[in-house]
This record gives sequence, structure tokens and C-alpha cells, in this order.
Amino acid sequence: MNKDRNQKTDDRKQKSEDRSQMTDFQKMVKGSIGEDVKSFIHLFTASPLHQIKVCVLFSVFCLLSFVLLSPSVSKSEDLIEVKGLRHWATAEYIRVVIDLSGPAEFSKGKLSNPERLFFDIKNAKLLKGIQTNFAIGAKPVKAVRLGQFTPDIVRIVFDLETPDYDFKVFSLEDPARLVVELSSKVGIEDKKDIKTEAKVEDKQDKTEGRNIGNNFISRKIVIDPGHGGHDPGAVGPGGLFEKDVVLDIALKVRDIIKNEYPFYDVVLTRDKDIFIPLKDRAKIANDIDADLFLSIHANASPNRYARGIETYFLNWTDDEEALRVAARENAISVKKMKQVQSELGLILASLERDRKRDDSIKLAGSVHASMVANIRPQFPKTNDLGIKSALFYVLVDAEMASALAEVSFISNPEEERLLSDDSYRQQLAYSLVKGINAYFDSSPPQHKVVYRISHSEAKPHASNNKKSPDRKLSNGKKNKSKRVKYVRR
Repeated sequence: MNKDRNQKTDDRKQKSEDRSQMTDFQKMVKGSIGEDVKSFIHLFTASPLHQIKVCVLFSVFCLLSFVLLSPSVSKSEDLIEVKGLRHWATAEYIRVVIDLSGPAEFSKGKLSNPERLFFDIKNAKLLKGIQTNFAIGAKPVKAVRLGQFTPDIVRIVFDLETPDYDFKVFSLEDPARLVVELSSKVGIEDKKDIKTEAKVEDKQDKTEGRNIGNNFISRKIVIDPGHGGHDPGAVGPGGLFEKDVVLDIALKVRDIIKNEYPFYDVVLTRDKDIFIPLKDRAKIANDIDADLFLSIHANASPNRYARGIETYFLNWTDDEEALRVAARENAISVKKMKQVQSELGLILASLERDRKRDDSIKLAGSVHASMVANIRPQFPKTNDLGIKSALFYVLVDAEMASALAEVSFISNPEEERLLSDDSYRQQLAYSLVKGINAYFDSSPPQHKVVYRISHSEAKPHASNNKKSPDRKLSNGKKNKSKRVKYVRR
């Protein structure tokens, strides 16, 4: 009996201690998280075991509150993606374009020993698998690196050769991208144009600081990639097709104009591997009342060592090499070419008196000068073959300034390899665009002279060949001949 009484006494003492501990815990709860949470916890405080459960639940509650309510944590899916980096060099500056999935803010900074310039893109992440290191090797930039600096900041670092440099940075939309241009301080013509805004949203002049003055009007440009479809153009010793090379260059020209010169309207005579008769190409430009017509070709010669750049405008010529090139482009013989020139001589003589011929000479000069200035510094073996005249059938009907650019010799094995390289074609495209813009900068709008010439003597021959299979820009495996093939143009 005494044993039972003692047991009951011990139980009462334990319960008293439990109530005392529970009261202390509830006081703590009341002082820290308030009456509402205390009421919630009270449901679980009937025993010491429940107290342990409450402590665990309280810890989880605090942790979840921190994670869910913390403003500094960004969701991965909300971050802007840095999709890649492109770069090319001109005679004046290095341009680097960072492709983004959407508009973003950025900050900039400089570091020394060694010299570096960096940009931090905020709320951003690197797209998995993209290239992150780029060797530039053109003054003043040695290399560019991309990295995930923090979980929500991507850093772009420019390794520089010298502290004496200038740069400007601006954003472009549709698609979103950040553009950085760097140049050595020597030779900068207008340092007022150097801008370093800290936000991508800041409105920037998309003319990149160029003075377009009174020429700031909408201009219509028609780019004509030669050949196409069953007409491959010249075929290089490694099997590269001219039609594929010039189409890719033309597409790049269109993209550059749309992205960087929004005040120009650009149209291609073809944007896929199709054949368009020569007489219809200028008609496309005439129908939209274009201001400029530029036909793009890759040159070819029986001399496999011939190399370089040349640009043509419409006129008769006694130069045998120019006659050969024009005959090849016109799909007729040199003898027939001379005959056509003689018959059209009177009409061509009248063209000397109108502005159309003068504008075409100016256009050819601007395009040629730009190609030479932008290509030769990186490829010093490129020959400047000059500006020439010839009777190109594709230019005859054009009612606006027109020119034909022979960008490189596909018949030269070394230049064929260059033409197969995407970065070289990008450089050519950029050079052509700069030449077009330079022409418009120096040429106020003019009324066009409309004239017609009969094509009965220069009509291109219809081909009986079946359509050849489409070829990519890579060297064709089916054509293993090292001899350059010539086709009618």
C-alpha cells in the first residue's frame, strides 16, 4: 500500500515539473513569435514528446519563412540567359556582341596589372555548353572570357594589351544583345561618341555614333546573291559552290543591316537555293523603287594563284580580264560580249551624262574601299584588284546605283578555304555593309533615271542540266576534281 502511495506521489511531482517546464516554454513562445503561434504550439504541448515535435516544427517553419520571404534569392528560371558571344575586327575597332535571351541590366569596371575591362550582367546565367574563352588577338583586345561570377551575375572580361583604349557599349533589341566596341585611343575621330552607360535600358543611337546628317531617311537596299538552284556558279578546287558562299554572305548582310541600321530596308533577290534569271534580279529592285542594288559573287580564274578583291560598275570596257569576268557572269562568250558592247555602246554613252552612272561609280568605290580596309589587315595576302567597269547583264536594267562585288577567288585553294570559314564570310558581310553605309552617308537622295535596254543579244542560255543536289558550304565530297569548273552565269 505504501509502495502504491509513493508511486502516486512521484507521478504528481513529475506532472508538476512538466507543467512548470511547459509554462516556461510557452512564455518563451509568447515573447518571441506572438499569441497566434503560441496557440498553434499549445495544441502540441501535452507532453515532453510533444515539446520536441514543436521545436522541430518551429525550426522548419523559420527555415521555410526565410527561404520563401528572402528577396535576395532569384529563381533560376527567372534569370536572363547569356546564349553566346560573337566578335569581329575592323580597321577602326573590335566589336563583341553578347547574345541574350532578353533585356538585362549591367555594370562595368576596370582592373589593372594586367589591364582588364569587365561587364557584369545582372540577374543572368550562362547557357550550358557555350564557349567561354575567345582569343581575339587584335588591338587592343587580347582575349575575352565569360564566367558565372555569382549565381545571378555573368561577368564578361576583356583582357587588354594596353591601358590606352576607348570603348563604348550599347544594347540592341529583337533579339536582345549587348554590344561592346573597343579601339586604341590613337585615331579616334570623334571621342564625343564614346559612351559608357550603365543600363541596357538607356536609349542609344543605333547608328553607333555615325553622323548621318541630312541623309537620315529610309533607304531601300537590294542584295543579290549570285547564281542559285541548278546554277552553282564557280566551283572551287575543293568542291565549294559559289552559290552557297554568296547566299550565306547575303544573309549575313541582311542580318547586320536589320540589327544595326534600322533606318534601312533590305531585300534579297533570293534567300534560299533557287534559280532566278538575270533579267528578273534588277526587276526586283526596280519594283520596290530601291536606292541601291549590290550583286555579290565569288571570283574565278584559270590561274589558280589569282587572288584578291575587285568591284565592278556598269560600263563598256576594253580590258580583256574585265571582259572575261563579265562574259562569265553573263553566260556568254567573250566574243559575244564584245559584240553586245558594240551594240549597246550608244546607250551606254548616254548613261555617262546621268547621275546613275556617277552614283554607281561612287557605290563601287565605297564598297571596294571598305572591303580592302577591313579584310587586308587580317589577311595581308589579299590583293587589291581595284574598281573596274564591265557590261554585267544583271546590272543593265537597274534603275538605281548598282555594283557587283567579287569578294574573293574561289578558284584559289587558299581563298576557297577562307570562303568556307564562317567568320571570314561574316567579315566580308560586315565590310559590304560598311561600304553601303559609307555610300549613303556621302550621297543625298536623288531622283532615279529610268531607261530600258533590249536584251535580245545578251539573253542567257537556258540550261538543259537537271537540278543539282543542294550543297552545304562544306567542301563537296562528290566533286573531287582539282580543276576549277566554269559554268555559265
